Amino acid sequence: MQKRLTICLSVSMFFLAIPSARAQDNDAARKAQSRALAERIDKHINKRLQESKLTPGPRAELAQVTRRLHIDLTGRIPSVLELTYLIDSDNDSPTKLEDRIDALLASDGYANNFAHYWRSVMLGGATNQPQFETWLRARLGANTGYDKMAHELLTNVAPKGAPSPAAFFNVNGNKAENLAGSTARVFLGVKMECAQCHKHPFADWTRKQFWEFAAFFANEKGAVGRQIRIPESEQVVKSRFINGTEPDWDKSVSPRSTLADWVTAPNNPYFARAAVDHVWQYFFGASLLEPILEATEDSPPTHAELLDDMARAFIASDFDVKFLIRAIVLTDAYQRSSVSLSEASKVDLQMFAKMPVRGMMPEQLFDCILTATHIPDDYQQKDGVARGQKIVGNPQQRAQFLATFTSQDQRIETQTSILQALYLMNGAFIRERSRLPMLTIGVQNTTTQRRVEALYMMVLSRLPRQNELDRMVRFIDSGGGSGDPVEAVADVCWVLLNSSEFMLNH
Repeated sequence: MQKRLTICLSVSMFFLAIPSARAQDNDAARKAQSRALAERIDKHINKRLQESKLTPGPRAELAQVTRRLHIDLTGRIPSVLELTYLIDSDNDSPTKLEDRIDALLASDGYANNFAHYWRSVMLGGATNQPQFETWLRARLGANTGYDKMAHELLTNVAPKGAPSPAAFFNVNGNKAENLAGSTARVFLGVKMECAQCHKHPFADWTRKQFWEFAAFFANEKGAVGRQIRIPESEQVVKSRFINGTEPDWDKSVSPRSTLADWVTAPNNPYFARAAVDHVWQYFFGASLLEPILEATEDSPPTHAELLDDMARAFIASDFDVKFLIRAIVLTDAYQRSSVSLSEASKVDLQMFAKMPVRGMMPEQLFDCILTATHIPDDYQQKDGVARGQKIVGNPQQRAQFLATFTSQDQRIETQTSILQALYLMNGAFIRERSRLPMLTIGVQNTTTQRRVEALYMMVLSRLPRQNELDRMVRFIDSGGGSGDPVEAVADVCWVLLNSSEFMLNH
């Protein structure tokens, strides 16, 4: 009996191990595919650089890449332990950066961070949409395919008991023309709004085409989503996709579902390219379809082959956003040193010879401030990433901060308003946060040099340069403005938090 039980358990464990082994094989294959795509991305970019006789910038230092990755993937700077784990010379693993990328993509911070970004993309910058962000976090956390997310949004049909993406319809006033313009812009990479009243001034879109597309969202006298009357005219048009084809109507499927099926179809030439461009813009601050959203004969894509290659790979991955992100951040192009935006460097930035210095989303800047001034009692780490680290800000302070620092469409053209500058320099939030390190670093039995080094690592993710070190040591030893060396530690922290180096992603 005992022998038979042992055999049964062994057989059961064998079959249970098969799905796990298959999952590991699939994961390894997907990672290999993302590395292959990263190599092709660099080939496309380097080819254009050679044709333009541009020299690519050098690779950024590992500490800088680490900071950039943490901000881009999880919306916050790395903690000191997360940073030192990766840049420690004793950690000579050839896959340590790739392992860190995987750990960040698997963290809750990824879903939280990209929920903010996709909300700004899908809702046109509308803020204060907690239910919509909850819907996004759930989908991103489960790594739901982008096509399925888009289908849920366009049909406003989420799984039972799940949050609703209804905010897309609400912020557009449930108006057919607004919904049509937003759908075309977000999910097809096409700006048709200008054709609402007249022929598009730059592209070939006509007014009739715009309203044919808007008819999918119509709700008029029983002809729901089938036809619509063009305003200030007697002309009634039927629903058509923007490529001019008529839907194959199925009476059992709603017009919006018919539209969503077409929008998210793998053979739709617009959908995957638009999604890829949204992700690319997030990391590089510039569209592959500049200077206007959709390409025309007078304004072709700057990297047409690159965009097409990435779109094909995205489709083949079943619209896996993490797969696409992983490939992008593994590229040499992403890991190059950064430069500030200037007239002399615009060509370099457009051709991706260097990384631009980018502004952060308001949520990212707030969480970076919390991380820089938070010293947890205990770190539990996996792959060098802090686990169970609670970084909690006052909800009222967060709301006030987000109201003051609004998102910008062009994150490589970041501007700080006078109110924002005053909030950072004189506001209670920064003043309170800058005093927290004083309670630990300021009273520890160590040298002033060590205190300054700790502050720079916490806030700027690097050690101070010699001239910075000398100046800050003298300032703390002299007691600063208060005459108290402990208070001077808080002053140094305040200065670093208000520096452009801290507030920008570079």
